[in-house]
Amino acid sequence: MSHSRRKLRKNSAATRAGAALAGVLCIALVASAAEPQRPDPASTEVWDPVPANIDPGDTSTAPSDAVVLFDGSDLSAWQGRDGDAAWTVEDGAFTIAPGSGDIRTRQEFGSVQLHMEWRSPTDIVGESQGRGNSGVFLMGRYEVQVLDSYDNATYSNGQAGSIYKQSIPAVNATRAPGEWQSYDIVFMAPRFDAAGNVERRSTITVFHNGVLIQNHFELRGPTVFIGEPAYEAHPAKLPLSLQDHRNLVSYRNIWVRELG
Repeated sequence: MSHSRRKLRKNSAATRAGAALAGVLCIALVASAAEPQRPDPASTEVWDPVPANIDPGDTSTAPSDAVVLFDGSDLSAWQGRDGDAAWTVEDGAFTIAPGSGDIRTRQEFGSVQLHMEWRSPTDIVGESQGRGNSGVFLMGRYEVQVLDSYDNATYSNGQAGSIYKQSIPAVNATRAPGEWQSYDIVFMAPRFDAAGNVERRSTITVFHNGVLIQNHFELRGPTVFIGEPAYEAHPAKLPLSLQDHRNLVSYRNIWVRELG
């Protein structure tokens, strides 16, 4: 092969190599141009406001920012229909005095996180709705049913943990009569406009003995025994109440945290 032909082939190979390298560089530049600029992670960091420090308490004590409604000593936070609450306090708990009437808190509340513990009587008396019946009424209007639903048939939207006659609990987590049980409730109060129309319905989330049984249920109005529920405008804060259904239901360790 002549020197000129060898030189031509060498130049041709160099040209192809150069073209390939240029193509790679072009692809890299295009890819680089197409790749979006990664934002600074600090741009989505929020440093203010800083959540307040609280003591969360434990299974027997309330968080430090809670309003304690019963600490085992007296019913000074409650009142009855004719003055002081007449229910019986003994051994760190209080028990319904049948026929004395419902009791309600002296303080008024709107949206709250509520913790309470309750116990149906060890001695089983009655059946269905006549057995271990009481109830906690948020704002005195919206009831989470308290009932001995341990091996006790009744209508499903009236058993323990139901939003009375509005929402059936997801499961029946009731313990045996005489055993302490807990409710942890998140209640968001309804909101009304100046004309009394509903702007936001109330919602309730309930954990029964640590088990989620009501998940952000939206109420159709106050819970009622007869008929269909319907909202009527009411104040932004009202007392919380416990029902006297003439059964010896007991309560202890009750506290609330007010929610914004």
